[in-house]
Amino acid sequence: MENSHMDNSYSVKVGDDFDFTLSKDTISSLDLIKTGDNAYHLLQNGASYHLKILHSDFNRGKYTLSVNGTEFETSIQTPLDELIKKMGFAVNAGKNVDSISAPMPGLILDILVEEGQEVSEEDQLLILEAMKMENIITSPRSGVIKSIHISKGEAVDKKQLLIEFQ
Repeated sequence: MENSHMDNSYSVKVGDDFDFTLSKDTISSLDLIKTGDNAYHLLQNGASYHLKILHSDFNRGKYTLSVNGTEFETSIQTPLDELIKKMGFAVNAGKNVDSISAPMPGLILDILVEEGQEVSEEDQLLILEAMKMENIITSPRSGVIKSIHISKGEAVDKKQLLIEFQ
């Protein structure tokens, strides 16, 4: 695995049978049009697809998608995610997290929590639009929101501090 490709591709697994690699360049070149909340229309190789994100767990890279009415469980991992998993560091990862940073550049569409609010693991915290997709950022652990460093409509950079826990 070359360092130059560390941030440029994603390993995608659909169910137990289908694996492929998707580059950021390929994603950027997709003929993808947003048609509603978490709904998209995709034209690819002359075929038309209606996509809907039914559930997203951005922290774990797990998504449930509907493609032309058929549901698929998917997993999307970066090369760094895969390396961390192979090294055994993924077990209990996130349980002692004190803050959440932007996993990629994007736009904050909504903030679903307030400072001082108590949250549980996997509670939805905010919606980040990135790479033509709405990504729901969930809490990696239970705790209390100490501070929110972003506002709705703000553009954020990769690794920018978003939320801190007490």
